Amino acid sequence: MSAPIPELRAALLAWFDAAGRDLPWRLGSEGRRDPYRVWVAEILLQQTQVARGLHYYDRFLEAFPTVEALADAPVEAVLKAWEGCGYYARARNLHRAAQLIAADGFPTDYGGWLALPGVGPYTAAAVASLAHGEARAVNDGNVRRVLSRLYGEARSTDAWVQARADALLSPDRPGAWNEAVMDLGATVCTPRAPRCPECPLAAHCAARASGTPTAFPAPKVRTAARAVQAVALLIGDDRQAVLERREGQLLGGLMGLPMQAVGPDGSVSEALKTVCERLGATPGELLGQVSHSMTHRQITLHVYAATSGLPRQAVATAALSKLDHKALGLLQARQQSLFAAPLTEGSSV
Repeated sequence: MSAPIPELRAALLAWFDAAGRDLPWRLGSEGRRDPYRVWVAEILLQQTQVARGLHYYDRFLEAFPTVEALADAPVEAVLKAWEGCGYYARARNLHRAAQLIAADGFPTDYGGWLALPGVGPYTAAAVASLAHGEARAVNDGNVRRVLSRLYGEARSTDAWVQARADALLSPDRPGAWNEAVMDLGATVCTPRAPRCPECPLAAHCAARASGTPTAFPAPKVRTAARAVQAVALLIGDDRQAVLERREGQLLGGLMGLPMQAVGPDGSVSEALKTVCERLGATPGELLGQVSHSMTHRQITLHVYAATSGLPRQAVATAALSKLDHKALGLLQARQQSLFAAPLTEGSSV
């Protein structure tokens, strides 16, 4: 790359001023964004693309328009508002951090944000630069892709990306620079079909000059998903059902259908017997199977109808995972199928 850093900064910031995305958390003057809106957006978008995340963001801000409203809400309401976003530990940490902020005020620098539950270096840098104008460079997937291509570095490590991001960061407009790099990666320097002719850095991009920009960066080696089987009981229907509180990092705090994992050497029938004995339930028919991918796990859930005297809860007001919504959808699909089935000869209504 031959261009001096000031030239690169000027080119990208001019592009951003003309083509930057109009996003709801970018209200307010540059470097002085609303810290609450920026923080919620950065936490939510850690595992969600902006196009999908906008719906969840608007829904969450409607439920909790201020940090005080979030802090005062029961965690069950927070999880319900987070429903569909996945990685629910983020919502629990957001709630805990909101209570700290409501008591002590918003942090005003990188170190203060980094000390909050659920806030890592990327989020702390993003909020510090966007809301407080602090010169902190962000490092996420978009930044990695843009800088790897710009410098022609296929095996870019986190340390390498952070060092280049720090060097390029505009000291005068750090928040705008961070937003610009992220916008460029999200809209122009995309993973599979980069629009190189539209890129303000195209003339200086080593990956474009190579003729194979999509080869940069090289894909990270990902752990193969582990197949997991489990049994769930639907005691009730899709409106009122027996629900249990989930435990663990992934779904902890959520409600869900009673579930039993199938052991490595076990069987579905054994898991069904175990969960029925635990609940004092009588198993019924198999409603079907649903599958769901979750953090290196591919879950196949065998959903059985069952009867029990246990109290039921309203499904609509409970915070449920996508896996449980899929399971409940089996009953809805069955009911629709029965309703739509044609009458056979001799049958009556």
